[in-house]
Amino acid sequence: MQEHLKKHGAFSWFELMTTDVEAAKKFYASVFAWTYQEFPLDGMGQYSVIQVEGEGVGGIMLNPPQAAAVPPYWASYIAVRDIDATAATWLRHGGTVIVPPTDIPAVGRFAVLQDPQGAVISAITYVPDPSA
Repeated sequence: MQEHLKKHGAFSWFELMTTDVEAAKKFYASVFAWTYQEFPLDGMGQYSVIQVEGEGVGGIMLNPPQAAAVPPYWASYIAVRDIDATAATWLRHGGTVIVPPTDIPAVGRFAVLQDPQGAVISAITYVPDPSA
């Protein structure tokens, strides 16, 4: 991932949660010429990283069990320096934390947040790149 996408406040990742990963991949590949790199998810099938000209720009996965009844949707992630501090600030300003800060091994730590008007967004703190 490009470093400017990891800056505090930057939109950095997009993710499709769906009930049919293969159908979604086929549809989006036919429209946008996306390719995919597959990664296994513990007990949840696979995670398909969307690639544009060989660079990961987002992902596609099955709806998580807690969202099984939710229709397919796109989620946006905003990079933050400290997800725990961001979640606390979010609450102080009247927002709701839907999914508390949670680790994604080898990726970072994220939370799903809802603003006072009801809009939902995710925020993430990435693990430092050891090669940087």
